Amino acid sequence: MKKLYLFTIIILFSATSCKKEDIANKSDYNKSYKAWTDYKASVHNSYSYTQNQGSVFGYASETKIGVSNGKIISRDFIAIQIRRDGTNNKDTTARWHEDLASLNTHTNQGAELLTLDDVYQKAKTVWLKADKKANDIYFEARNNGMISNCGFVPKGCQDDCFNGISITAITAL
Repeated sequence: MKKLYLFTIIILFSATSCKKEDIANKSDYNKSYKAWTDYKASVHNSYSYTQNQGSVFGYASETKIGVSNGKIISRDFIAIQIRRDGTNNKDTTARWHEDLASLNTHTNQGAELLTLDDVYQKAKTVWLKADKKANDIYFEARNNGMISNCGFVPKGCQDDCFNGISITAITAL
């Protein structure tokens, strides 16, 4: 009887200690996802969004992705470098446009070709599921309640460690 009792306790403990498929900032994510689905319906799944990337070393880029009826139709990219000569002037180091016929021809530059549905999916399954013990996890929704920043930074990392996305604008086409 003692063995059965001990076995039952071990099984109960194991069942309650199993890690659930939970994500960081779940409530904020769910509110933002609802704002996204409402917006998507209002613009007939035709929109553009602008993603920014930057470095503490003076490099920055902006990628604008256009989506029509749920399909990516364009990608625009610009990269700048801040001069290190004390003037803080900026030099454009790259600029290009891809249309439907030329999408993904600039494979070494620009943000990944993702719709906002893809972005929310990646947020839920990758960025917000990062190990909380090893990473600081972020989620912000400043684009009228829609995703603006989502990702993680390994604890203790000093420079350019953000893994995720930063969206500065979401607009209807």
